[in-house]
Amino acid sequence: MIDTHTHLFSSKFDSDREAVIQRAIAAGVERMYLPNIDVASVEPMLVLAKAYPDRCYPMLGLHPTSVKANYRSQLDQLSRRLDERAWAAIGEIGTDLYWSDEFWAEQQDAFRVQCEWALQLDRPVAVHCRNSIDETLALIQPYTERGLRGVFHCFTGTLDQAKRAVDLGLYLGIGGVLTYKNRGELDQVVTGVDADKLVIETDSPYLAPVPKRGKRNESAYLPHVLAALASIRDEDVAVTEELTTRNAHQLFA
Repeated sequence: MIDTHTHLFSSKFDSDREAVIQRAIAAGVERMYLPNIDVASVEPMLVLAKAYPDRCYPMLGLHPTSVKANYRSQLDQLSRRLDERAWAAIGEIGTDLYWSDEFWAEQQDAFRVQCEWALQLDRPVAVHCRNSIDETLALIQPYTERGLRGVFHCFTGTLDQAKRAVDLGLYLGIGGVLTYKNRGELDQVVTGVDADKLVIETDSPYLAPVPKRGKRNESAYLPHVLAALASIRDEDVAVTEELTTRNAHQLFA
């Protein structure tokens, strides 16, 4: 299994990070991809990637909820790090209209700038789009037409939105929400789109799957997401595991 989106460098893991990594490995998680948040989170993320170079793969990006009045300064600082190492992806980037629309124009600008980074580096993007899927699809389409690839992480949209994303060549990141009773159209999504565009994730420490819901999420809980996906797709777990692992390797190739 590959956890395509996990914040293991978060301070929520400061007391037991090594144990968390070891539990993930014991659970069968081969790789863990780390989405950045802002300028301050880069160093903690790189420390973790250095400690586990064959397990933890860092991304570089500015999360949309970190886009404030000083976003251009943040982008400038991040851009100076683009060439210092190989980044797994540009992320976590995107848009968010759940908390506020105060910096909506700035979010759009930051997203466009970072899509250009991804094209320049030939790296995928890890896209956040909470309460803003349609808006983000419109924003990203001109870049996918130029060859941009990536994943809509923690996808919770409709089947129509999922098909639009897949038609643009994007992957869908499926996480713990799939195990919830209030999972919207995710059953239809994971059975109604091209299976070659599905990857799994935890988004830890957030969105822990059932039966761990309400607890701190971690990569070791990825098998619960995998089991739910296999059950809904009426597949053997081993088949779904092979499929999503292959998809993840292709996404980050």
